[in-house]
Amino acid sequence: MANENNLPQDDNLTVDPHHVAGEMADADGENTDASAAANATATAEPDMTASRTDTELTDLKDKYLRLAAEFENYKRRTSKERIDLFKTANQELMVALLPVLDDFGRARTATATTDDAGAVRDAIEIIHSKLNKTLQQKGLALMEAQGGDFDAELHEAITQIPAPSDDLKGKIVDVVEQGYYLGDKVIRHAKVVLGQ
Repeated sequence: MANENNLPQDDNLTVDPHHVAGEMADADGENTDASAAANATATAEPDMTASRTDTELTDLKDKYLRLAAEFENYKRRTSKERIDLFKTANQELMVALLPVLDDFGRARTATATTDDAGAVRDAIEIIHSKLNKTLQQKGLALMEAQGGDFDAELHEAITQIPAPSDDLKGKIVDVVEQGYYLGDKVIRHAKVVLGQ
């Protein structure tokens, strides 16, 4: 069979597909290099953005974990400090009251053999005034209620009686149990009797 193009055919020629592709790539060398560089740049930009985002995310997670740990430590520390403060406050008050307790002991010893009611009364009066002074130094204040207007936030009415005079109608006639402030806070409401 004759060759269609009438060209002699060389039997030693064999076609290597890889070799042909390589030659074609060499012929288009400049275009291939430019497109490869463009592809590399295009893929590198998202990779750089992704790695930057991953780094920022890791940093934010680390900051969040540190902040959470610091907050837990803060809660533990303040809780411990609060408990210590209550213990210290109680200790401070007890130390301040110890001299009053000592005075009670001395008064009991001194008045144990006496029949003089005046001596006992004087001892009680001295100790009472010392106790009041000590508690006032610690912030305790007596609530003045006698003869004043009734205030539900400060007083607790236990009963009503007919007013002994017209000016005491609707006012506090008697105080059954004193009320106290500690600083500005009411720590015990006064139990009072109101006049009708």
